[in-house]
Amino acid sequence: MVDRPVGSSLTIAALALTWCVLGVLVSGPAAAGEPVVENVEVTRTGEGVYSFAVTLSHGDEGTDHYADRWEVKAADGTVYGTRELLHPHVNEQPFTRSEFGIEIPTDVTTVFVSGHDNVHGDGEAVEVALPTQ
Repeated sequence: MVDRPVGSSLTIAALALTWCVLGVLVSGPAAAGEPVVENVEVTRTGEGVYSFAVTLSHGDEGTDHYADRWEVKAADGTVYGTRELLHPHVNEQPFTRSEFGIEIPTDVTTVFVSGHDNVHGDGEAVEVALPTQ
């Protein structure tokens, strides 16, 4: 038999209950987290014109919390292109959507692609090299 101070079982039970309550609180809208860019395919379609196919993953929960767009930006935050996502993709994860005709200055060699959701805002950006051909 292990000697334990009186009340230690109660303390452990109280800690377990606290963690359960915290888990319930965290499992609200914040549980889906930010959208994650899983993959980016870039095609040069003309001088300074590109098509992007972006794969996002996000724990879409319905219209109250879902990935609502992805963006192509310069290092300084200038937005070159946006693909609006008009509905949640609850049962389609990850998912890929494309945008065509994105104009980027010819002296730019890399861009940053990030997902956005209607609760957290921008997710982490991924740096992408632009094809030269």
